[in-house]
Amino acid sequence: MNGDPAFVDSATVEVEAVTKWFGQKVAVSNLSCSFGPGVTGLLGPNGAGKTTLLRMLTGLLEPSEGAVSVLGEAPRSHPSVYASIGLVPEENAVYPRMTARQFVHYAAVLSKVDDPEAVTQTALEQVQLVAEADRRLSGYSKGMRQRAKVAAALVHNPGVLVLDEPLNGTDPIQRARLIELFTALGDNGHTVIVSSHILEEVERVSERVLAIVDGRLAAAGNVTAIRSAMDDIPYRVRVGTDRPRLLAAALLQESLVHGVSVDGSDLEVETTDLVGLGGRIAPIAKEADAALTMFQPEDESLESVFRYLVGRR
Repeated sequence: MNGDPAFVDSATVEVEAVTKWFGQKVAVSNLSCSFGPGVTGLLGPNGAGKTTLLRMLTGLLEPSEGAVSVLGEAPRSHPSVYASIGLVPEENAVYPRMTARQFVHYAAVLSKVDDPEAVTQTALEQVQLVAEADRRLSGYSKGMRQRAKVAAALVHNPGVLVLDEPLNGTDPIQRARLIELFTALGDNGHTVIVSSHILEEVERVSERVLAIVDGRLAAAGNVTAIRSAMDDIPYRVRVGTDRPRLLAAALLQESLVHGVSVDGSDLEVETTDLVGLGGRIAPIAKEADAALTMFQPEDESLESVFRYLVGRR
């Protein structure tokens, strides 16, 4: 669709200028994108609006503005579309007194599948939980509970599978098995949406990524494009010194420094070469006859990366 990586051809899930607010708080702001068959990673820091967006996609919330459609229908207006959606919520949404088999079977009964017992067994096999299926969920690790939730979401073979931080709490083996399952579902034509706040995690799940921060789309495209955008991000470093103005003037002569502001006795320095600046700062300070008291990168977090990407759009 016009070459915009936020959109796909043959979309099964469409988000059109969606905004969602709760009182004075805007959780999602004028967001437009689409999803289609295959796996798409939804990436963003905690509190970015990912969960709110996923809840609107599955009909648990209604947009304050804009529209969401799944398989051509608005979930809130056409409840029949729920039969085509599978949801794995981030919350620990299990019944601890049930065994995993009972929990998955209950989901199958609620979904009105033809053969709940057979479907339950198949779902447990898909997440490789058969051996532990008759243990109570209260005795499960978080990673095992995640797999039980995935199994419950798969019982009705949904065309659209929405997974909110499904890899949280999983060990490396569990994570690898779930990623393999999500990839296989995507390869078989399911629309799989996997949210995470960890870039490396999303990179293992999908080549297509939508990055969200502050409820807005920060970046879209394949993992290579997202990483390339991140490589251009200027880092901010707080530098403490006894002669801030002299050191600021000296730093501005350096090609690897893109900006300097004075904040009391500290400097806030902007650079795209954090390692290079770290190697040069001491000689520069010595030449300026300034004593260094601090050199502290301020914004290497995922959230600051996304804030920068938002500012570029």
